[in-house]
Amino acid sequence: MTKSSNKVSRREQILQALAHMLEVAPGARITTAALAREVGVSEAALYRHFPSKSKMFEGLLEFIEETIFSRVTLILAEPNPALEKCNKILLLLLSFTERNPGITRLLTGDALTGETERLRARVVQFFERLETQIKQILREAEVREGLRPIIPVTAAANLLLVTAEGKIAQFVRSEFKRGPTQLWEEQWPVLVSGFFQQVPVALNQAN
Repeated sequence: MTKSSNKVSRREQILQALAHMLEVAPGARITTAALAREVGVSEAALYRHFPSKSKMFEGLLEFIEETIFSRVTLILAEPNPALEKCNKILLLLLSFTERNPGITRLLTGDALTGETERLRARVVQFFERLETQIKQILREAEVREGLRPIIPVTAAANLLLVTAEGKIAQFVRSEFKRGPTQLWEEQWPVLVSGFFQQVPVALNQAN
């Protein structure tokens, strides 16, 4: 194994240990000393890979972004109806958080108390980006399917996303007992019942 691959392996090990500590000790303050003990290295060894704890959190946020948005890109490319695409994106988010409870504390801000504003801003941008993708799908529905939300697109996209965000917040608040995908199969059809209205043919053709 090369030296560089050792660095990558240790970096991933540190991030995995941090995610584990976020999961098993909700509400507890994680220190670099405790993290070093969890990994089985010295604090100096941690700092060789990450100059600060904030950078470790950034590493976890990068993992979230890369995982979610690489799959969102695939969903957007599929020839499915708009509501199916929206459901897939939200279910992707809910399933990811359910499988990664510790990391989910970053998305709710629960683990970022006292951390830099840059980290909180990055989480805001993550959800704004997701909302933008949903808005894009809803706008395309008018052209592709002759359908338009019964409320403005911005409000419609926000409604879908905040419903998922609420389930994620409940997951963290329950100390990971109430999974975010729980009851989603029953809730989704009710949430989107009457969501769209048919665009008048003449207007749709004009657009």
